[in-house]
Amino acid sequence: MDTRRGFLGRSGALMGGALGMAVAGGPAMASDSSTDAWPADAPFAFSGDMDDFASAQAALARLYDVRHDFATFDAAYYGAMTRPVQAAYAAHSHWVNQNHALFLRSGVPGHPRDVELDKSRAAVARMLGASTEEIALSGGGTEALYALIANYAAIRPGDAVIHADVDYDEMQFACDYLEQSRGARIVRFSLPEPHTEANILAAYDKVLEDTPRAKLLLLTHLSNRNGLVPPVRAIVALAKARGVDVILDSAQAVGHIPFTVEETGADFIGFSLHKWLAAPLGTGGIYIRKERLQDIAPWLGNRIHGPEDIRARIPTGTVDFAARLTVPSAIAVQDAIGPGAKHRHLVRLRDYWVERVRDVPGLKIMLPDEPGRYGAVTGFRLPGMNGPDDAKKAAGLFLDKYRLLVVAKAGLASGPVLRVTPALFNTSAELDRLVAAIRAERGLFA
Repeated sequence: MDTRRGFLGRSGALMGGALGMAVAGGPAMASDSSTDAWPADAPFAFSGDMDDFASAQAALARLYDVRHDFATFDAAYYGAMTRPVQAAYAAHSHWVNQNHALFLRSGVPGHPRDVELDKSRAAVARMLGASTEEIALSGGGTEALYALIANYAAIRPGDAVIHADVDYDEMQFACDYLEQSRGARIVRFSLPEPHTEANILAAYDKVLEDTPRAKLLLLTHLSNRNGLVPPVRAIVALAKARGVDVILDSAQAVGHIPFTVEETGADFIGFSLHKWLAAPLGTGGIYIRKERLQDIAPWLGNRIHGPEDIRARIPTGTVDFAARLTVPSAIAVQDAIGPGAKHRHLVRLRDYWVERVRDVPGLKIMLPDEPGRYGAVTGFRLPGMNGPDDAKKAAGLFLDKYRLLVVAKAGLASGPVLRVTPALFNTSAELDRLVAAIRAERGLFA
């Protein structure tokens, strides 16, 4: 069994002090003083060589405690916490439980609740190049984007809201809600394939030109369906030039593609933190440019926070406080690895399997090879695969016969795909199993 001490020595992580004692159930947690028991932020150092593919895989694998009897290629759903983040989450969970309602109401001496939560907001703000007052934490990316879309205040009856086939189902549903509740007109369009930058920009330019009463555009930073990364800043500029606001769905981008809010040009962004950042489940957030705050109404009339506070735009029920307190630890691990190095490694994992199946007759890789148009996520279609039932059958076969988790995704105008999303803990050996399975089942629908 991999002991904690052995892991820390091999990975180079330094998790000492109060956090280490808290996880071990030692004196830090035995103290009667809540202040003394607070899980201290522990330093973390990553020792892997991210420039060497094999060395990076070995070092990253040591950061995780995940099963490998199945090869799981679904980081777009949940990224899984690293061991240091798991330790931090356990310590915060213990501490929150120990102090229960005393902390949840307002905090304990030395650790006011909102001051501690604002450390997480500030860490996210630094990561995205925003100010703390422009960030609110949420229960995930879906909640964050529902908050932005459903409460977008500038919609009037007859105004058009635009979304595309590459956008996430529930965010399309949120746009549809504006039709039901506010009299908006929904304009749906499909991106032409191949998804080259020229084709993408032409499609967005045309739908904006053809929709003179457009008011709001949903734009997905990285599609959960096929992995497309569109030219975000250029599309935002096209929309703004016509007076159209953009709500950017960055659920798959934060912790995956290094970016700042200014680089996107967007005024409203919703995102997850438990996917690519690998924070605890149920963490996400919203960004609203300070000057645009009043264009997103408070959540169902929320007055727990004042109208000038971004936190009024998010539900304020009882949440997993420990998860939110752990967010800075997840960001610290990412910073130690290096956001750019992390992104390059994820792309190498994607390219590894894609390059090894390109010659399979009739197999379709859903994304072009243009630089910047993809990250780790990629959809593919087996020869002759048609309709959602075929995709589900193939995904079930890969799971049951080959112990490989790939995901059947519908929604693209061209048809369903199988989505492969390698995580940092996946290895080239696991990807070799995927390649072998694709080759073996290439005639499944022939």
